[in-house]
Amino acid sequence: MSNRQLFGAGVRDGMPVCLGYIAVGFSIGIAAKNVGLNAFQGFLLSFLNNASAGEYAGLTVMAAAGTYLEIALMTLVANARYLLMSCALSQRVSPEMKFRHRLLISYGITDELFGLGIARPGFIEPVYMYGAFSVALTGWSFGTVCGVLAGNVLSVRLVSALSVALFGMFIAIIIPPAKRDRAVLLCVIVSFAASFAAAKLPVISEISEGTRTIILTVLISAGAAVLFPVKKQETVNAEDAGKKQDE
Repeated sequence: MSNRQLFGAGVRDGMPVCLGYIAVGFSIGIAAKNVGLNAFQGFLLSFLNNASAGEYAGLTVMAAAGTYLEIALMTLVANARYLLMSCALSQRVSPEMKFRHRLLISYGITDELFGLGIARPGFIEPVYMYGAFSVALTGWSFGTVCGVLAGNVLSVRLVSALSVALFGMFIAIIIPPAKRDRAVLLCVIVSFAASFAAAKLPVISEISEGTRTIILTVLISAGAAVLFPVKKQETVNAEDAGKKQDE
């Protein structure tokens, strides 16, 4: 595929993510309004962060009149899972990819955009990811602006209901690869079960949700790597399948 076609494919796949992000950005905008941010500041908050958990953590510290260092540490902890996602995506990057492309792709990694990238067969194409980023992150940022401008017009329950769209969208991202690969399906099932158990067990449930997610991600992904290693021939086949799909 040409760069133009790859970019268009990214825009197409990123559009559902964009719609979900508008709802999430709206709720973040309301929270930003409550701590005194204006529309432009809210736009920068989402455009530069791209993480709802990190933004909420930062806004919480701001509401408590915390220091810059406290905001930085809270955001780092809340967004630590993206370090794991970056490590996973790095295994799907062509050795010939230039550093500037690696840097730009790392900027746009979110849960859903990571799912889009990791679900594509073969090496990750930077232009495809740029297409997905362009619509998804635009929806996120301008959704935040709309939330700041609307203030508290909408009820908290309605905003929360709009955010449910993200869960359905994320399920739609992980189901196709799970149907094609039994190892992925097993990891998905184990992840759901382990996440539910971790939220209910006495000691583990006291750990923050973000930290639990990081721990479970490391353990499950490490177990999958040991039990279901990807052989070189399988990687070659996946790359060939990606080329045929693009053609």
